[in-house]
Amino acid sequence: MTQQQVAPTPTSPPSPAFVRPAEVAPAIPHGTPVYRPLDLRSVRLSPEGALGAWQRRNAEATIGHCIAHLETSGVIDNFRRVIGESGADYRGFVFADSDLYKTIEAVAWEIGRTGTHEWDPWLDEVIGLVARVQEPSGYVMTWIQGVHPERKFAELEWTHEMYVAGHMIQAAVALARAAGRDELLIVARHFADLLDRRFGPGREEGICGHPEIETALVELYRHTGERRYLTLAQRMVDLRGTGLLKVGGLGATYFQDHAPVREARDAVGHAVRQLYLNAGVTDVQLETGDATLMQAMRAQWSSAHHRKMYLTGAFGSRHRDEAFGDDYELPSDRAYAETCASIADVHWTWRMMLASPDLLPEYAETIERELHNALAAAVDSTGTRFFYANPLQLRPDRFSEENAPRDRQHWYACACCPPNLARLVAQLSSYVATASEQELALHLYADAEIDVPAHLGGGTLRVSTRYPDDGQVIVSLEGAPSLRLAMRVPSWSGTTTLDGGSVTLDDDGYLRVDLQSATPVTLSLDFTPRWTRAHHRADALRGARAIEVGPRVYCLEQVDLPEGVAVDDIRVAADAELETVAGPDHTRVRVEGVARDAVDGLYPAAGRGEAGDSVVTREVAREVTLTAVPFSTWGNRGSTAMRVWLPIV
Repeated sequence: MTQQQVAPTPTSPPSPAFVRPAEVAPAIPHGTPVYRPLDLRSVRLSPEGALGAWQRRNAEATIGHCIAHLETSGVIDNFRRVIGESGADYRGFVFADSDLYKTIEAVAWEIGRTGTHEWDPWLDEVIGLVARVQEPSGYVMTWIQGVHPERKFAELEWTHEMYVAGHMIQAAVALARAAGRDELLIVARHFADLLDRRFGPGREEGICGHPEIETALVELYRHTGERRYLTLAQRMVDLRGTGLLKVGGLGATYFQDHAPVREARDAVGHAVRQLYLNAGVTDVQLETGDATLMQAMRAQWSSAHHRKMYLTGAFGSRHRDEAFGDDYELPSDRAYAETCASIADVHWTWRMMLASPDLLPEYAETIERELHNALAAAVDSTGTRFFYANPLQLRPDRFSEENAPRDRQHWYACACCPPNLARLVAQLSSYVATASEQELALHLYADAEIDVPAHLGGGTLRVSTRYPDDGQVIVSLEGAPSLRLAMRVPSWSGTTTLDGGSVTLDDDGYLRVDLQSATPVTLSLDFTPRWTRAHHRADALRGARAIEVGPRVYCLEQVDLPEGVAVDDIRVAADAELETVAGPDHTRVRVEGVARDAVDGLYPAAGRGEAGDSVVTREVAREVTLTAVPFSTWGNRGSTAMRVWLPIV
């Protein structure tokens, strides 16, 4: 069907009838994976622990901050102006509507987690506004409707219409699933039905330039039971790489349209697009069992995580196109490392855990790395200032660039990251544990209470820990006689003990414990500070090492160095000893280093001086004591030079 031959559209929205699952979680496969997510409400993170404190700060500060900036940035006004309730000009990027939907999703998971109703009046207002803006056909997107109505579905590579619809659908499903509110779901289904009528099987071929709709459609299928939504998602996956998008000067790889999904083996192009696409592809695979899709996803996962991921769990080495670079192209100071890319990867890697459990510990360790490093650093200690780009080195003379400022910002012209972070943190409880037919598996260590599923005997699992500040994890069972518990032992834990004795891991890297009621056991992970050496193919990191303790990456900040010593002049010995010391907030690491201060120039020059003599640099070396801090905390004490990778003497 051509664009001019679109089928007639209904004049009223579809029936609000839908199947509300008993479970509340961001991804609930219809199939029967080995491990299933736990209900969001059954995992209660303690505000005394690192993840629980973050979740509380998110609820008390970040979400409200996002709601306020939806007004000041013009996002809400963009809806009002479409129906004549505002005379302001359109503000923001074409996809600004998605900031509203991501914030709604964050609110939804918070309601599901805590049962709070403080945001109900705001939800009433904004959902009612979206419903009034929606056209009888189901279409709603304020940039098209209010600025360029002639471009409706005409420039799919640029207009982000399906991307925005995807975030609306995810917010709607979350709100219905977690809060029992159907209003936005009615609007979202009406839009999804329009997409199905226009781009479904036997109709016009079309895909979005920015993937996101795929995973949303699968989740809509899971929630409603309407298989046509899964079919549409599968069709969009199958059509990618067939040349439908007008790629222009950016090229097909930017859009992941250079090859069919089943043939693409490398993570390329715009990092967020690639990772969102892969989350959707894995969702389709979970529901269809398509082995060819899983083969492609496993190759893509290896490409992204073994050859293109930063030590902090960040992705995207190029500012140009916000893109993946070549294999091992991982410069620290020019890392783009967009916050949204790590968020997208948490979504994808979680789905890979459900679909491909044979790599369970590697997937779980990756999510842990992302949460405790790249994403924890993306927001400050107040929960109201954010990094869009997350470099691993900040030079003292670094100037701010668009979306890559020296300091965290309250908001951005392209504000995709703050509300995206808000929705992820609101759903953190969902990633802590899963259940199989035989056991409960702990993937992330956090101070928490977990309701054990009835088929595993019920009761409550209590996890007591200061992780990631130390490696002691105490687990105990209440209200049930016993529980088969699988506990992940990270690859970096050199010496691991259970109640003081040595442990034997199963082939999947997990430790199995038959936990008895009222008999706690203590898992002790090795938190000895360690040096990490970069891969030999990472040219930007040759001759450098990084410090890690447990799941955390550490860095040097200028503010911690002696007066007159620059962070860029620091060198360390390859065998320098690392010592953990108590800090006011987090454990710090002390190491002896050398500051090489240049005196007569920066570096030996390749040319010759005026008198024909070689230009030689003299250096004066002095020993200094260095204190490294968690990368997750950098920048909280002001704009300061910083680096993760330290050159070796």
